[in-house]
Amino acid sequence: MMIIRNGGLVLAMAFLTATASFGQVGGSAVPFLLIAPDARAGGMGETGTAIADNIYATYWNPAGLGFQQSRQVGLSFSKWLPQFDADLFYSYGTYGQYVEALDGTIAATFIFMNLGEFERTSETGVKLGTFRSNEFMLGVAYGTLIGTDVTAGVQFKYIQSNLAPAGGQQASAGTGVSGAFDLGFLWKPAHLNILGWELDNVLSLGANLQNVGPKMTYLNESDPLPTTLRTGVAFKLVEDEFNDLLVTADFAKLLVKRDELGSDPIPRSFISAWGVGGVETGLGLEYIYDRVVSMRGGYFTEPKTAGARQFYTLGAGVKYDLFVLDFSYILTVEANHPLANTLRFSLVVDWGREQ
Repeated sequence: MMIIRNGGLVLAMAFLTATASFGQVGGSAVPFLLIAPDARAGGMGETGTAIADNIYATYWNPAGLGFQQSRQVGLSFSKWLPQFDADLFYSYGTYGQYVEALDGTIAATFIFMNLGEFERTSETGVKLGTFRSNEFMLGVAYGTLIGTDVTAGVQFKYIQSNLAPAGGQQASAGTGVSGAFDLGFLWKPAHLNILGWELDNVLSLGANLQNVGPKMTYLNESDPLPTTLRTGVAFKLVEDEFNDLLVTADFAKLLVKRDELGSDPIPRSFISAWGVGGVETGLGLEYIYDRVVSMRGGYFTEPKTAGARQFYTLGAGVKYDLFVLDFSYILTVEANHPLANTLRFSLVVDWGREQ
């Protein structure tokens, strides 16, 4: 019973953290999978599904890997929910490389979410020491061209949640394991004419179905994964020798339906979830000067039924040789919001096209 009590305590805290972080997540497990990893997209209102033009496509849309023919590393870090001062941090690392024999790019990803340190006590209140909780994901992705200007991508994930230590006869009281996959598509037409409008290399459209898999089980309790449908559109408004201007929008819907009777299984939740919650919307803008210095801004919103988060984002980046360093900052509409003053830093190292 001791481990059940501690496991429940950590589960509750993790859920509260998730609620503060992601709005109404429908009672899903492992919501760290919904955190946008890179500061570039974070500075543009949490958008990236229709862009996905660097290694962070592993999160936004694995189909973006199909347009890439280089070798890249991506690293990001963020102290999460700084207002709580709760020792929460998020790390994301990914590596991708074009493989000619596979006619596409493969990538490997590792995400680690530290949930902090907790005190372990017995039923009588005796202190038994401390323990740390964390969650992580290991992923392998592949993206390739499937037609003219159209790519597809898939990612397979191993997910583990370590909320409380084992003890007594309950060997895995606070540990859950699951697997999932992402499936994405991206269209970036090189030649496009709509009613006389020349849109060559201007428009891109993307879609990504994320985190599709079986429920995460802790003891006798099972929680659905945060399965999400993301769609996006992007327009390159200006592209010349010194200036690039991009506008983009993302729309995300959590496909989880849960009430006091339990949660709907996949694929039923793909339909039933549209009757609850709402759709998240992100709008972003990016200006790049001389392909070296970037300035970004964005806005994120969701309806009250989905959590009522609203915030503005700012970001900047600089490129030097192989390296691209970005940062982003969240300006919340609501005072003292848990996400207020969140800083994200990310790095991309791009060795260019493989010879």
